Amino acid sequence: MFNQLKPMPADPILGLLSQFREDPRPLKVDLGVGVYKDPQGNTPILACVKTAERLRTETETTKVYIGPSGSAKFNQLICRLAFGAEHPVMAQDRVRAVSTPGGTGSLKVAADFIKRCNPNATVWVSNPTWANHISLFQGAGLQVKNYPYYDNVNNQLKFDDMLAALQQLGADDVVLLHACCHNPTGQDLTEAQWDQVVAVATERGFTPLIDMAYQGFGDGLERDAYGVRKMAQAVDAMLLCASCSKNFGLYRERIGACGVIAKNSQKAEIALSVMLHVIRANYSMPPAHGAALVETILDSAELTAQWLEELAVMRNRINGNRALLVDKIKAAGVTRDFGFIARQKGMFSFLGITPEQVARLQQEYGVYMVSSSRISVAGITEENVDYLAKAIAAVL
Repeated sequence: MFNQLKPMPADPILGLLSQFREDPRPLKVDLGVGVYKDPQGNTPILACVKTAERLRTETETTKVYIGPSGSAKFNQLICRLAFGAEHPVMAQDRVRAVSTPGGTGSLKVAADFIKRCNPNATVWVSNPTWANHISLFQGAGLQVKNYPYYDNVNNQLKFDDMLAALQQLGADDVVLLHACCHNPTGQDLTEAQWDQVVAVATERGFTPLIDMAYQGFGDGLERDAYGVRKMAQAVDAMLLCASCSKNFGLYRERIGACGVIAKNSQKAEIALSVMLHVIRANYSMPPAHGAALVETILDSAELTAQWLEELAVMRNRINGNRALLVDKIKAAGVTRDFGFIARQKGMFSFLGITPEQVARLQQEYGVYMVSSSRISVAGITEENVDYLAKAIAAVL
């Protein structure tokens, strides 16, 4: 059976990480992997998480399964974080959520759920989008197409083209939208643009699926959830995939959530029963530890306040890195305008250079990024930014 197998190509980002580690040069810069790093290049455990872990260890009494839906308290608290405690879908009991193994697990549940709802559904993703979006939905047997999103030449949103494409869709279509901190471009919709997308969704009747992997990393928890809350208030059906990897720093705990909004409480309960059936046939039960940490933090006023402070530090560092890189590139003598990087949000941006220039950065300067020139802004530090800016200037 296995003799006919052929090797699969390595994931470009994971392969890049391996190359970076093996590079013996003392001066090298990793802008590939999408994890938060502090000024020393480390990915720390948040202090609020450390406290929550201690409390978890002291109070945990069993290792029994927690059921396919996961922790009821975590599910409730993560919905409050996403929608707001007073949101109509919460007050009307129209939302149901399940704990999942990370944000990717949430998307997998959503993909299989969509396949159960409508085997002929087409999932529309932004061009470009996170590459794993396409793999997940195609892996579920769904057709995947893309809508215009980012202008690589002018480094801006193709909003008119995007809106025109969405206006052609209908009830058999699912549209994947990034809540904030668009991966890989960093180019987000403005609130006014969100309003227009919501109006089109309401008019055309397609199902929005919003991926919220970075709530709190853009403009703060509330503003980052603007599109999620606006859309949820306007449509009868919607899916939300959330992750706690970035904003809680719980990368290896693999904790996320998948939420479904239906027209009323009864239909929401039916949708949940289908989602639980999907989960049972997939991974059966989610892990418990990450959810316990998040609910411990969000259920404590003191730990929530500490988390908000630590989240602000991460957000401000990333935004500061953006402005710092733009200034340093200009100081290196580059006349080309890179100001768009400072205006974008979240972990990622495209530099807008060619694959050949990306290859030169890696070969000649030990600066690692994927061939599309997508960079992880968190990999920039005060120690490496001058070197990075001069390397960029050299290949330009």
